[in-house]
Amino acid sequence: MPAPSAPLTSLHDRTALARRFGRDPELHLFELGDLDEPFWSHTAWYTISADGPVALLYSVGEVPTLLGLARPGDAGALAGLLRAMRPVLPRRLLAHLTDGGVAALAPEYRVEHRTAMLRMALTDRAALAPAPGPAAAANGFGPVLPLGPADLADLRELFAAGYPDNWFDERMLTTGPYVGVRDGAGRLVATAGVHVHSPGRRVAVLGNVTTRPGARGRGLATACTARLCTLLADGTDHVGLNVRADHPTAVALYRRLGFTTVATYDEAVLTAN
Repeated sequence: MPAPSAPLTSLHDRTALARRFGRDPELHLFELGDLDEPFWSHTAWYTISADGPVALLYSVGEVPTLLGLARPGDAGALAGLLRAMRPVLPRRLLAHLTDGGVAALAPEYRVEHRTAMLRMALTDRAALAPAPGPAAAANGFGPVLPLGPADLADLRELFAAGYPDNWFDERMLTTGPYVGVRDGAGRLVATAGVHVHSPGRRVAVLGNVTTRPGARGRGLATACTARLCTLLADGTDHVGLNVRADHPTAVALYRRLGFTTVATYDEAVLTAN
């Protein structure tokens, strides 16, 4: 007879979770950041092992997000955890899962959309200095400046024009730095910010790096990302980001700034059958 599957356990001890994720912080930057408010109160954490993979279910918005990331040697343990979680998962979810994770949820879940992604981490901070600047005055662009809640409407308009499928919560403007570049008319044309920033745990995940279509190819995204990393430097030990594997321009940009690939994973929208 096959061995019975291990029981699913819900975890609630933030200190213990931080210790677990701290063994591989670059892989688990989102999880470490989500241990803080305003994210923690929207999270549920599961495992089937005292020292194995942990999966995070983040329930904000219409489609909850499932994070299940593991190194290749733990792929089987992660698959077992995900199979054990099927009864507690919502009918529709956005999943970030390393190798074998999507298959572990079949046949109960079908894939609506699937994208190969890279987790990258800043491993060469020297590549940020000197920080590149936009082709600025000659092309009518201003300097890279901090953004805040007063810039919310301009950010939303920029995302609608240049990154309509992005994930942005206005609380991000208060939980971590955002920077941007404006043109001569004062219109926001490029930005970079954070999805998650935890000064206490000294981690940050960059996100929402966006350039208006008509202003691309002029170094604005590079300048914004470099400036953002510089602002984060004193308060973080680990900075990372997620990028589509099939976006060579973005991947090359991040590599020039000192980022290297930590892991590959699938971003998938899954719906229960």
